[in-house]
Amino acid sequence: MISFDDVEKLIGRHASPGIRPGLDRAGLLLSLLGDPQGKYPAVHVVGTNGKGSTCAFLASVLQTAGYRTALYTSPHLESPGERLLVDGHPLPPERWMACAEKAIRAVRQSALREDPPSYFELVTAAAFLLTEEEKADVAVVEAGLGGRLDATNLLSKIACTAVASISMDHTEYLGDTLEKIAGEKFAVVRRGTPACYLGDVETLVPQFRRFCSAVEAQPFIVSEDAKIDAVDVTETGCTFDFSAPNLTLNQVRTKLIGRYQAANAALALSVLSCLRGRFGRLTEPAIRQGMWRAKWAGRLEVVSRDPLVVLDGGHNLDGVKKLTESVAELWGNKKVGVVYGVMKDKDYPACLDALAGLRAAFYATCVPGMERGLSPERVVDAARCKQWRNIVAGFENPLDAIAAASRENQVVVVCGSLYLIGWVRPRLAQVRHMNDMNELRL
Repeated sequence: MISFDDVEKLIGRHASPGIRPGLDRAGLLLSLLGDPQGKYPAVHVVGTNGKGSTCAFLASVLQTAGYRTALYTSPHLESPGERLLVDGHPLPPERWMACAEKAIRAVRQSALREDPPSYFELVTAAAFLLTEEEKADVAVVEAGLGGRLDATNLLSKIACTAVASISMDHTEYLGDTLEKIAGEKFAVVRRGTPACYLGDVETLVPQFRRFCSAVEAQPFIVSEDAKIDAVDVTETGCTFDFSAPNLTLNQVRTKLIGRYQAANAALALSVLSCLRGRFGRLTEPAIRQGMWRAKWAGRLEVVSRDPLVVLDGGHNLDGVKKLTESVAELWGNKKVGVVYGVMKDKDYPACLDALAGLRAAFYATCVPGMERGLSPERVVDAARCKQWRNIVAGFENPLDAIAAASRENQVVVVCGSLYLIGWVRPRLAQVRHMNDMNELRL
């Protein structure tokens, strides 16, 4: 039996280490594999935060409309199989292994053996091969890091480009200003195709328009060209009205929680409005039903009701600000405990500063076995510097931290790192009675 661990180990053995932006290696590899990325139309989604949710909305609607839909996202939370879903389902590890082996053979038999692709480039090549083999009608593809030099930018049949919220992140690769980062993302816009930008940063809109004008792309700015009204947010989802030149929907419902998810949904609806001429089955009933069916794990995800336990993988300042705004809006009148674990290379001081505004109890933890992770002791020290009033303790085991927080609070928010959420989520799912958090053990 082949497992996804086997697939990961194989790719890891043959990949170049680290992050290596650039298109030459991945481009040569894909050409050796027959250019699978050009065999199906794709929606390319870039941005800093909100990419995953936007992709989930798009894929859900396209699938509901009857199109065989591939959804490629990264990173995964629990299993590498999550990175590629076809009509909402992962493919067997044996299929991944076969495509990974094909890609690795191409590397060994070419000039790439002297400069192998990175892990992400090999995974992306395998995913594009699988999408071709599955005869997808359309692919929804999330960029990894940046956009311009990301392997996903080799897609050659772009039906529409979507640009989600842009903020400061990965500055060592993308640039040290918002304009430089935006430039890396806007650069994926393709000649003569529609391109939708959320437009939440007003100062970046003229830059987006310039990129579109340079390649004669049709720009759509959600903040200017669409209207979102009557937004109602609860702990079970959100409802809003949406109107654009060729799509008007009242009382759109989603299961994704948070006011910012209405904005991500509006970006997805804007893209869908641009696609309706090409994908004729995108009827209003299909769009409504698809928006309601959309799921996205690890982002304001409620995994227990008694006590209320919420998982959130936001790991940069903008993501954390959206988290704190949502928690304050939904549970501001309840006693909140924050379980926090973070990677060393993230801007955790700024994130802790933002989280401190919740006036919550603080439970520091880490991701077991993760060398990149900050120790609970250092997390506590960082929280003290941000004047958290109620620092309970540091916990080596995140489940112990969640158990302690659950005994003492009405709402428990687990956040800080996607790796933390990926470690915690399956273990919480194994707990038979979620209302007895004292049973939590490794």
